Amino acid sequence: MLSHEGQLFALSRWAGDADELARHRMLVAAPQYHMNALFISKLALTFGASVVLLPRFDVEAYIRAIPAHQVTWLTSVPTMLALVVREKTLLEAVDLSTVERVSMGSAPLTEALFDEVQSWFPEALVSNLYGTTEHGPSAFGPHPEGLARPKLSIGCVAPGMELRLVGGPDANTGVLEARSVSNLTGYKNLPEKTAEVMQDGWYHTKDVMRRDENGFYFIIGREDDMFVCNGENVFPGDVERLLEAHPAIDQASVVPVEDPVRGHAPVAFIVRAAAADGTEIDEAVVQAYARAEGPAYQFPRRVVFLDTLPLAGTNKIDRAALIERARSLV
Repeated sequence: MLSHEGQLFALSRWAGDADELARHRMLVAAPQYHMNALFISKLALTFGASVVLLPRFDVEAYIRAIPAHQVTWLTSVPTMLALVVREKTLLEAVDLSTVERVSMGSAPLTEALFDEVQSWFPEALVSNLYGTTEHGPSAFGPHPEGLARPKLSIGCVAPGMELRLVGGPDANTGVLEARSVSNLTGYKNLPEKTAEVMQDGWYHTKDVMRRDENGFYFIIGREDDMFVCNGENVFPGDVERLLEAHPAIDQASVVPVEDPVRGHAPVAFIVRAAAADGTEIDEAVVQAYARAEGPAYQFPRRVVFLDTLPLAGTNKIDRAALIERARSLV
């Protein structure tokens, strides 16, 4: 449950950009029960922008909507843009020049995907945003002294917010907790669930982050996605970022499978990209690359190649489906 006061607070943070917002035409292809889509729609209605609403995400329809409606602002979760940039022939055939902003959020973002998106929209401001259903998108903003935001950063603490990182090795690494008027007032008829995530007004997001020396925050992964392999904590996002840096890998999703010796072992689901020399990678190549570029405990013990990664209703990768598939491999 979210309060009107909290929603108005989140919207008010954009009031200084009202004139800039009013001239934009935003593309939304996510359900309105998803925070990302709902807040973008509220933002447009509040400040007089235009919204192009698609009934569902379809990669071809999404791309063709850009020139058809002269879209200036793309909103998405990273998995949607990962599918968009694979459609190179279609992208080359349509006019993308109207796009001035590309916002990705609500899921982990890799540097490889960020760079690929930027290459297709070279004049656009590409940004990584953050928000949760329980808290909204108001936790982060620009640096108070105007420092440029690093590529994958979600920003610095916004005015009116209290943020802290807990449970980590130091004050600059841990699970994000937030306290502000935009926090949920509770889960409806679920007091025990509410108590799990709310203590003294602090909302425990379960998102593991780090903060750099300039106060910029970066997402590491989800507390409930982390698993232990050979006594070491493995965050799937770390392995996925490593794998997607390989030029022959378009997308990667890493999930755990129980292992009698290691506790859990990583399994990687890979969507191939066409290699420059026309060859395709196989499991051995992926494993050798992961061993060479990252710690040994992180390398995937099994690699499964898919044409596409399954998506849940919010257009995020359906990790539950992949975990079930990984279990069937054992």
